Amino acid sequence: MRRLLLAALLALTGLCALTPASASAQTCEAVGKAWAGPAFANSVSLYAMEWAPFGQAEYGWGAYLPLLRREIRSDCGPATADFAFALSQWQGRYALTPTGVFDEATFQTLKGVLQARRPFIMARTRNECPEPPPLNMLGYLSADEEHADRLTRLLRRDVLDAYRAMVAAARREVPEAAADPEMLQIFSGFRDPEADAARCAAQGNCDGVRRAACSPHRTGTAIDLYVGQAPGLGVDSTDPASRLYMSRGATYRWLVANAGRFGFVPYLYEPWHWEWVGPPG
Repeated sequence: MRRLLLAALLALTGLCALTPASASAQTCEAVGKAWAGPAFANSVSLYAMEWAPFGQAEYGWGAYLPLLRREIRSDCGPATADFAFALSQWQGRYALTPTGVFDEATFQTLKGVLQARRPFIMARTRNECPEPPPLNMLGYLSADEEHADRLTRLLRRDVLDAYRAMVAAARREVPEAAADPEMLQIFSGFRDPEADAARCAAQGNCDGVRRAACSPHRTGTAIDLYVGQAPGLGVDSTDPASRLYMSRGATYRWLVANAGRFGFVPYLYEPWHWEWVGPPG
């Protein structure tokens, strides 16, 4: 019942959060009536689409909208003609039928594009598991960088420098992040592979070798960031309502637009999970 109430509240308040102030109704309908049909289809499926993209039932695709909007380079709301047109252009670039309508094929392509930017995932496709860094490459987080929900201690030094630069920029540019010291604190950084495997075995909350013995956190380049927390749910809850809540926060939307400036790329399924891939450029 709690999840249903939360989902209903999100749906009722969502349209304001999904349309940026920078994109006016006039500019987002510039392509004309030809894209009105796809725009209407997107406006319905945004909340009503029934699917299971990661194995559990979800309704709608709002949790993935910020990353999709970034990829198609549109500031327009998902119910607008210009969003549908921009989506059709992106679909065409990836050999999809350019309908301008969000569907599962579009999602799978988006997922593939984003996963390909994660060196860890590319290594796993080759059945490789990157070695953890030597201890002298790891640096300690300060107390105000660690989230109280789940303390972590270490991160690769170059990643820690990039993280600190990113947080400083976010606090300058996002009032939400400046006002809340919890925002962008790390609740998981470097995780020793042996300790991670023991934790998973003890807690029974992992899926075997891939997460326990070969988590991206073993590299010291993956960080789990606090980007808000849905009422009654955890900082890393994968409940669809939790991920939707996080995706609508100003801090997360800033990360989607700006984390690349500091060398970080996202994981589509977890709004809190980011991986450093090296200095930009």
